[in-house]
Amino acid sequence: MTVNLKKCTLEDSRTLQEISCETFNETFKHQNSPENINAYLERAFSLKQIEKELSNIFSQFFFVYLNNEVAGYLKVNTNDAQSEKMDDKSLEIERIYIKSKFQKQGLGKYLLNKAMEIAKGRNKKEIWLGVWEKNENAIAFYNKMGFVQTGVHSFYLGDEEQRDFIMTKTLM
Repeated sequence: MTVNLKKCTLEDSRTLQEISCETFNETFKHQNSPENINAYLERAFSLKQIEKELSNIFSQFFFVYLNNEVAGYLKVNTNDAQSEKMDDKSLEIERIYIKSKFQKQGLGKYLLNKAMEIAKGRNKKEIWLGVWEKNENAIAFYNKMGFVQTGVHSFYLGDEEQRDFIMTKTLM
């Protein structure tokens, strides 16, 4: 099993869009209405929105490859790109998206470790993320990786307000 990482550029916009839509839909369609899923996908993952995020100097995307095939990606944010107001000692993990056929192979942990490496390289003191309160598998994974719930925030999926747990890990 060969795992590689590649920093994404604007030329990767369409691939990022495809993976984003595919993985979000696979993960959340069974617990949400099709109308709300589609509204979110159109807003959050339009090509224009993906290109805007890729152009933000405070955001970075990385593809993870398993045996030379794109398996998913990581998105991290600092400074004003963070989805919540945090201090300059924080790095946000906004997305760890892994295609379903590549799940349960350690890629989420690999990307989480990459995010911690980036944070430490930038002298950040903590990393944080938002995870839907009903995403029990993700919450259990983040707890296992040393994250603790430190708050909540609203997440809008179409016309429905949902709650995300804010989970934080202090870096040594």
